[in-house]
Amino acid sequence: MSVLNVEFFSGCLMRPVSFKVLLPDGARVRRQESADNPHYKRPTKTLFLLHGYTSDLNEWLYGSSIRFLAEKYNLAAVFPNGENSFYLNGEATGRKYCDFVGGELVDYMRKVFGLAKGAEDTFIGGLSMGGFGALHTAFAFPENFSKVAAMSSALIVHELEEIKPGQNNGVANYEYYQLCFGELDRAKESDANPETLLLKLKEEGKKIPDIFMACGTEDFLLEKNRAFCEFLKKENIPVVYEEGPGSHNMQFWDAKLEPAIKWMLN
Repeated sequence: MSVLNVEFFSGCLMRPVSFKVLLPDGARVRRQESADNPHYKRPTKTLFLLHGYTSDLNEWLYGSSIRFLAEKYNLAAVFPNGENSFYLNGEATGRKYCDFVGGELVDYMRKVFGLAKGAEDTFIGGLSMGGFGALHTAFAFPENFSKVAAMSSALIVHELEEIKPGQNNGVANYEYYQLCFGELDRAKESDANPETLLLKLKEEGKKIPDIFMACGTEDFLLEKNRAFCEFLKKENIPVVYEEGPGSHNMQFWDAKLEPAIKWMLN
């Protein structure tokens, strides 16, 4: 495997940015190719993995088994730095995080690495804030992603209107959420809400990316993930949803990473 640190100027974020890429290559991969591994009889697929709140682009790379799994399944993995943005486009200059991940970074991978050439070869996943970001980005760019895997997703849009100026909900303050989501009393109806994007795709008859979700039964975000799955079922949008013992931690997310990858490659 190779781990590359890439720096380039982002037009969406209006500054030099860096991201990491994990590439299946080298001597061990050649052994995989010579062995009877069906994943090396097809082009390399690409998975964008989004980190959570207060973390960074190293969370998946150094905290999970993604290196082993990328080699096993002939999968390139891309790790962008979403900071604490919820991977949403903000109104301020240099805060187009959704466009950065879903558009600009995909185009960069196509032009520079020859990967992620079509939606059928390109997937996105994430945990917590990154789970929210993966869902939202996939629905904002369905032409670029065919499948999305979201774990313990921070689907908090419906409770944002309860936060008032000057308040802090124990995670962040009103001003932070307003910076990410815009006017909080209108967040549910805005494009910052993955449900709103899904309904638009459905109304326009566009293809909706396949959805995989997982959440631990001891996770504080469990009910929010269940509620989103109920929304999907109500709208007749297929979803693979898994629950199991686990809290809001990498132990649970890593346990679900290989099942998610196998589902993506099915």
